Amino acid sequence: MEEIISLKNVDYSYYGKIPALTNITLSINKGEMFSVIGLNGSGKSTLLHIINALIYPDSGIVQFDGNPVNEKTMSDKSFGVQFRQRMGYIFQNPDIQLFCPTVFDELLFGPLQVNLPLEIARERAEQTIKYLGIDYLRERPVYMLSGGEKKKVAIASILTMNPDVLLVDEPLSSLDPKTQTFFMELLLELNRAGKTIIFTTHQLDLIEHLQPRVVVLSDDHTIRKTGTASEILNDEELLISVNLIHEHVHKHGNEEHRHYHSHYVFHKH
Repeated sequence: MEEIISLKNVDYSYYGKIPALTNITLSINKGEMFSVIGLNGSGKSTLLHIINALIYPDSGIVQFDGNPVNEKTMSDKSFGVQFRQRMGYIFQNPDIQLFCPTVFDELLFGPLQVNLPLEIARERAEQTIKYLGIDYLRERPVYMLSGGEKKKVAIASILTMNPDVLLVDEPLSSLDPKTQTFFMELLLELNRAGKTIIFTTHQLDLIEHLQPRVVVLSDDHTIRKTGTASEILNDEELLISVNLIHEHVHKHGNEEHRHYHSHYVFHKH
């Protein structure tokens, strides 16, 4: 498979003092479903921010489709615009992402920022709003949307750009079960259509459902293991060591039962 994103020996710290990522080396292929898992604070969101050039590493190399991604290349207007067109970021909290007066304005904003003609931007917005089934929201102010509706609009605002790569931070955060199912099926559908999907999560049942290739971050902000979904989910020793599951003990009468339990959704007897 052809590589689209690579990081080599990447380190990042906040204010030069607080380690966030240490010696991160990974490769992601075009059209791949890829996940970064770990507890809160392990560096998952920071890793997405570096991939999306929202921040730059203290050291190491980041490449996108064979081209270096750094402050110099991103200041080149041609490369910067192409990069932003080809890579879309869906934040964990949609309130960070949404700011236009109406939903339809949100969908127009991205294409217009990369200088697409208004007619093409409108066409893309119309297609996307119908594709996601949110046409009834088009004139609604963003502040009048529910959490699930905001998430759908945030997704729509990125899809109007038709990016090659989708970065999704905690896809199921704060969503009701129906919207969670919608989002999971949408990610699968987009991946089948050829999009590269990279998402963070600490919900192991999402890994089981989407079957991505997985990189595991430990609480010391480095990669503990990379593998298939089944390789990671079946490695109980690994999951215990990074605090994604723990041994739960309970009693029924005089009998003591032990099983592994996730801090979140997944749980295994």
